[in-house]
Amino acid sequence: MRSLKASDIMWNHIEPVRLGTPLPAVVKHLLQNHVTGLPVVDNSRKVVGFVSEQDCIHALLVSNYHGEGEPSVDDVMKTEPVTISPEMSVVDLAQNLGHGKPKVYPVEDHGRLVGIVTRTSILAELARVGAGIDVGRFAEAR
Repeated sequence: MRSLKASDIMWNHIEPVRLGTPLPAVVKHLLQNHVTGLPVVDNSRKVVGFVSEQDCIHALLVSNYHGEGEPSVDDVMKTEPVTISPEMSVVDLAQNLGHGKPKVYPVEDHGRLVGIVTRTSILAELARVGAGIDVGRFAEAR
C-alpha cells in the first residue's frame, strides 16, 4: 500500500478545461465526467487554475439572477490550484483528504498536466487493496 503512487490511480482520460471556455460548456464537462472539479490549463497544458461545481453554481446564480451575460472559466476559477506530482504517495493523498484539502488533485509532471486524482479514485484503490472490493477505474458513461 505504501508504494502506491498518484500515477497508479490517476485518471488521464478526462480533458481539462481550457482558458476562455464559456461557463455553460464547463458545467456540461463537469456533469458528463461525474467530477466535482477540473484543472484549467493554457495551450501548453500548464495548470493555471481550478474550477469546481461550487464555483459554477455561484457564477450561474449571479449571471442568471442579474442577467450579466455569460461568464467564462477565467471569471470563476481559482487561480492558485493545488497540484501534485505523479510520485506522491496514495497514503499521503488519503491523509490530506481528511484535512479538508481539495477533492480533486491535478497531477503535473514537468509543468504539464498529465491527469487528475479524485477522492473516488483514492477510495476505490483503498477498497480494492484493503477490502478486496473491485470497482471500475473510470467513471461509467451513462
